[in-house]
Amino acid sequence: MANLTLKIDEKLLRRARIRALEEGTTVNELVRTYLSQYAVARADRLRAFRRFLAIAEEARASSAGRKLKRDELYDR
Repeated sequence: MANLTLKIDEKLLRRARIRALEEGTTVNELVRTYLSQYAVARADRLRAFRRFLAIAEEARASSAGRKLKRDELYDR
């Protein structure tokens, strides 16, 4: 596991340590969890977006110039 050095305001770090202690964890664990979620969430969103584009490309749905009436749009 790699080490990371951060510059953080002393008051902010103290408040974070107190809150982490109250929650039974550490600032180190909180930062590790946040970074993991941050990195994975972006990758998941990108993967979902690429999947959406692939599905849209396969479907190639279009109205082909046809104008739908309001009733047809909401008639399901």
